[in-house]
Amino acid sequence: MVNKPSAYKIYLLFSAITAMGFSLVSTVMIVYHIENVHLNPLQLILVGTTLEAACFLFEIPTGIVADVYSRKLSIVIGTVLTGLGFILEGSISSFIFVLAAQIVWGLGSTFISGSVEAWIAEEENTKELNQIYIKGAQVGQIGSVIGIVLSTIIANFSVRLPMIVGGVLFVIFSIFLAIYMTENNFKPSAPEGLNTFKKMGYTFKSGLDIIKRKAMVMILLSVTLFYGLSSEGYDRLSNAHFLQDTILPRLWNLKPVTWFGIFGVLGMILSVIAMRLMENKLRNDYKNKNGKLLLYINVFYILFMLVFAITRNFGLMLIAYLATNTLRTINEPIFSAWLNGHIDDKARATILSINGQINALGQILGGPIIGIIATNISISIGIACTSLLLTPVLVLYVISMIMDKKIANKVGGGGNYEENN
Repeated sequence: MVNKPSAYKIYLLFSAITAMGFSLVSTVMIVYHIENVHLNPLQLILVGTTLEAACFLFEIPTGIVADVYSRKLSIVIGTVLTGLGFILEGSISSFIFVLAAQIVWGLGSTFISGSVEAWIAEEENTKELNQIYIKGAQVGQIGSVIGIVLSTIIANFSVRLPMIVGGVLFVIFSIFLAIYMTENNFKPSAPEGLNTFKKMGYTFKSGLDIIKRKAMVMILLSVTLFYGLSSEGYDRLSNAHFLQDTILPRLWNLKPVTWFGIFGVLGMILSVIAMRLMENKLRNDYKNKNGKLLLYINVFYILFMLVFAITRNFGLMLIAYLATNTLRTINEPIFSAWLNGHIDDKARATILSINGQINALGQILGGPIIGIIATNISISIGIACTSLLLTPVLVLYVISMIMDKKIANKVGGGGNYEENN
């Protein structure tokens, strides 16, 4: 009999390995697209739009599979498909094959999206979710640093090779998960008597009913929409901004991609430090305090992204870039924990999948618009417009904090939190 590690240890390992694999790929991906596949700004955006379109189409059915059948099965399938997508993308330098790889990768990511968070929330239901997510983010940052360093070293031999290595890592890790991952507390969300499609429909309807009943969940999903609208332009154009709008200092005889490895390592170090400073503030799950923290983070996130967009000075651009990425990194687990705190267990993966689908919808809608602006005006203006698309989240966070305070007052007055939430 195989002696399986605890769910918590598997979650931390998953966070570290997948972060390392993604860093192996993402460190060189945009450079590969620009230098090897020769994509223009609009094509760069369309690559991301294809990925998000795949996520949008597959997010709900794959999330329902995780709620109806098995979180573990969904995660293993997603890890395999993600790896295969990376291998395909790195193997053939063609715009069409890059787009095809996004579909495979996107399908894989939807099997993972929501499933991991729902799985760990159920398997470690006696532990504080905030702390689990923060710790996962921390080990993920360590994995990312390792991945960035490896990617940078390998890329000086071949820019495409880190993508293939990252894909292989995902495939191998999926085999490990199939053998060692535990799943003891999973309960199907639909009644046993229903057939497959009726089970899926039942679970999806349950998720929508929860969203309709809970105004807070609707507001936080609206926040996700604006994150989606703004993220694609920044993700796809930031490296191009460095390559085309400033002069990268020469590093001996190393390729320019080395700089992006350095950026990544610096960013991870800053994120680890920032996450550590934040950890003490999140020891207790005070939802309104999390809301204030998210509001402050997003104010500076928007400002630094705007500075990054408009400057052409390498030093200032680098500072703004690192600050933007650090704020974005610490924002994600805090937002995830806050959203999870407002979701019922029985449809957790489905609602988190809906959250992922809304993010994908935002990227599908916002990405091409930013791509057209960047292609016809400039990459700098495209990123500046991206930062402005984030501003509505500030209003939504203020509204959500007011609502949370009212909910807390009702609970304090004898009301039921779940009913009022």
